[in-house]
Amino acid sequence: MSNLDSDLGGHAVANQSAHGQQPTPGDGLDLIEDHILPQLDPDFVQYFVNVVAKKSQAHTIPIEEVRADPDSHRPPIALDTSKGYERVSDHVLSSQDGANITVRAYHPDPEQHGLGPWPVHLNFHGGGFVLGDLQAEAQLCLSMREAGVVVVDVNYRHCPETIWGKCIQDAWAALNWVRDSHTTLNINPTSISLGGVSAGGHISLVLQHMARDAGIPLKLCMASVPDANDSLTFKYYTDSPFSSFHEFHRGPVLPWKRIKYFGDLCMPQEKQEELKKLWPDWWFAPIRAPNWNGLCDTFIRTAQCDPLRDEGEAYAMKLIAGGTKVTVKRYLGCPHTFMYLKVMKQKQEYEDDAVDALRLAHGLGPRKVPLTE
Repeated sequence: MSNLDSDLGGHAVANQSAHGQQPTPGDGLDLIEDHILPQLDPDFVQYFVNVVAKKSQAHTIPIEEVRADPDSHRPPIALDTSKGYERVSDHVLSSQDGANITVRAYHPDPEQHGLGPWPVHLNFHGGGFVLGDLQAEAQLCLSMREAGVVVVDVNYRHCPETIWGKCIQDAWAALNWVRDSHTTLNINPTSISLGGVSAGGHISLVLQHMARDAGIPLKLCMASVPDANDSLTFKYYTDSPFSSFHEFHRGPVLPWKRIKYFGDLCMPQEKQEELKKLWPDWWFAPIRAPNWNGLCDTFIRTAQCDPLRDEGEAYAMKLIAGGTKVTVKRYLGCPHTFMYLKVMKQKQEYEDDAVDALRLAHGLGPRKVPLTE
């Protein structure tokens, strides 16, 4: 049996009732701890019982097995848009070390959004710096292009095949490639935003600072459920200073064992000193960035029942203290990567919020027709 996706899976140890039901061994509810269950949206709880609880615990699946059968380990919303979709194209660019990486561009409908040049938004997918590809968040990219922007989805390199940190270099190369390819993509190189989910959110936070330092103006950084701290380097969950990390360390999505699984593949204890000599300290923990002045407008989205909730919101507070215009939204009843679950009404809310934020940031005005219609 396989895990559900890059962050779903990894069962909790639990034993109490909620949502009016008395859990019994093996019914799925008994896998969610009593202090977490009442906080979760009922739609997610039902999905967990029907689907997640019947899958193998994600942190027990060897990475070799995942690589051998990637189709079984993608998010529930994964979509192959390489063929059969209009206005979708792949491009290859070179990273700093000469390695080739592929990006997929999603262009808006010119009948609805004009002939361009359009604003552009770079997307960096989630997956613990280990999982993910151009299928993982394709559905979200299709949704975001409805804002009237070109969405460029970046397939950065993953661990353990590539050392951690190359993902940042790949993302930076993609940002510069987009600026240099404005004619090819028919985009406005002065109207760029970027964002991502989870690990992709982490990458976005790092690039936010790098762009400022390089004098590259960004319209928006839109980071969702980001890991803003260096949790992948921890030996124990108790190493985190954030309350949500403790409260949900055995949560139904992204429990500590899953985080440790990613950490062992990205930053094993015996390699950490070597890695820390290669990259700036704040690349590992954007919340420790040395300069908080002059950063672009930011939209931080967190989930109520996510161990990464508090560090994402703490990062937002640092931005505010530095004078950045920040919007923070916490999605109630939601676990980490709730935006991958069609069964949750908050997923549509999340997509609507993204379109609204992108249109506002790029000066496109309010959308005329809600995505839900």
